[in-house]
Amino acid sequence: MKFVVASKKAVLGVLVITALLVAALFAVGMTDSESVYLGKSPRRLPIYSVETEEKKVALSFDAAWGADKTLGILEMLERYDARATFFAVGMWAEKYPTELKALSDSGRMEIGTHSNTHPDMAGMSAYDINLELSTSVSLIESVTGKNVELFRPPFGSYSDTLIETAEDNGLFTIQWDVDTLDWKGLSASEIAGRVLNGVGCGSIVLMHNNGEHTLEALPLILEGLKNKGYSCVTIGELIYRENFTIDHTGRQIRSN
Repeated sequence: MKFVVASKKAVLGVLVITALLVAALFAVGMTDSESVYLGKSPRRLPIYSVETEEKKVALSFDAAWGADKTLGILEMLERYDARATFFAVGMWAEKYPTELKALSDSGRMEIGTHSNTHPDMAGMSAYDINLELSTSVSLIESVTGKNVELFRPPFGSYSDTLIETAEDNGLFTIQWDVDTLDWKGLSASEIAGRVLNGVGCGSIVLMHNNGEHTLEALPLILEGLKNKGYSCVTIGELIYRENFTIDHTGRQIRSN
């Protein structure tokens, strides 16, 4: 009888432990599910787009290599009375200060940082992230004479530490909700189609300053957006700087 009682106790113990483990796993799963249901992410997110009823979009250009099309982009923005945001790698800013200064002085282009050396920063320590950001910001500001407020992570790769360190440096971390894939060699019409079919109010569009057909696509994009009733603003003009939340899709929403 003692053996039977002991066995029952052992079985009961196993069942209790199993139940606790299942409950714990279920609770973890429910935490993520609840976060999605409530419109919140369990991790820190950059800004992918902005909730707004106004027909505004933000075009953005990442610059890490090459500059031969850069002033042509500025010319197109001036022709269509549009503004945009330019994310420069620190080494790019150091190599092409004349182009960067022209962009900044034009009043058409807001300048943000795209890191200093274009590494994948998701796995970096806060110290190394801070070094990348502070060095690049210093280089850009020395050329433009204007404060840098925006940061786009290389490769779109990020972590909680990256976003928090950027915030400590006074920077908003910016992604995109419309990707032109212009770096893949798409034709001008394909690039333009991805933008015009993908944008909505508050969209942020990703392009590159030296994409093979980016400059060729730009007038198609600007003309098409104009015909759809959109105005092209800088990301700094689009985002909220206080009293906001970011939902699980990365959409920035003004808080009441």
